[in-house]
Amino acid sequence: MSDNFENKPVGSLKSAECMLRHPINPILSKKHIPYQAELISNAGVAKYQGRYVMVFKNQFPVTPDEKWPSGVNLGLAFSMDGVAWEVEPEPWYSLHDDEVNAVYDPRITILEGRCYLTLAVETRHGLQCGIALTEDFETPEFIQLSLPDNRNSVLFPEKIGGSYFRLDRPFPMYSRGNSEIFDTWISASPDLIYWGKHRLLLPVEKVPFANMKTGPGAPPVKTSKGWLTTFHAVDFDPSRGKNGWEDKWQKRYTAGIMLLDIDDPGKIKGICPTPLLTPEAAYETEDGFRNNVIFPTGMILEDSGEVKIYYGAADAHFCLATADVGDLLKLCGA
Repeated sequence: MSDNFENKPVGSLKSAECMLRHPINPILSKKHIPYQAELISNAGVAKYQGRYVMVFKNQFPVTPDEKWPSGVNLGLAFSMDGVAWEVEPEPWYSLHDDEVNAVYDPRITILEGRCYLTLAVETRHGLQCGIALTEDFETPEFIQLSLPDNRNSVLFPEKIGGSYFRLDRPFPMYSRGNSEIFDTWISASPDLIYWGKHRLLLPVEKVPFANMKTGPGAPPVKTSKGWLTTFHAVDFDPSRGKNGWEDKWQKRYTAGIMLLDIDDPGKIKGICPTPLLTPEAAYETEDGFRNNVIFPTGMILEDSGEVKIYYGAADAHFCLATADVGDLLKLCGA
């Protein structure tokens, strides 16, 4: 841990003025799901073959007396405008066997015309990041699994200098200084299977509105100025109370944005010193599984210059906010 890093409370925060929450938020919650569902969160979203596609995490109760839902599967939905979604009538994918407990937290990257998903694979021997390929949204084909413990991986949508790149948030048990302090890393691969050249990209101490974690958000978007990249930031405050279903929830998750170099994505060209989105709306701060949570998981740059940013809210709903790409670049100093 950096000698000058102080794990002190962050205080009040405010979303960027250029961000517009969609008026119909949440765009997806349990009321929209035609099968057993309770908590909808952390979905991957992309444009693919002429329409928008979403793969979302669904948590549901396995027994009536559960304190909170222990069942997990992935749902599939499609949209023509990225706002109104039609959910498939049955869950899309789930995996539970002697080794794997659950697969969740999907992200979607369209790479070389094919649809790749990065997923958290929870096993009896640790949490791994998986890369899976699907072209017809039948069953994903896993092509790579990381070592434990790692999660929140996202792929860049094209090769850079002959290599594939991804962002990760490893979380070793003892972390830095024997505490729950986790950072964002970047790595490279010649083939999406063998990964190396690991570099620290975004440590917690570089983000003024974080004191506990940073990690990837949505897969990066290419612009003329560089790779526009969201991330999640976590701050902890012991004065916070219940804030959800658990006895106490003292963390707050916010969304940040940064700009990475177009030729060297391991170099940050600019970063907004304040949050892009912080919990403010009722569906982000009240009646959720864990309140005060915003988790960015999808970003689409439209031809008009509008950027759609999709995010989980309160670990219970899925939402949409928009901004102009020029405004987001300005936040990053470009």
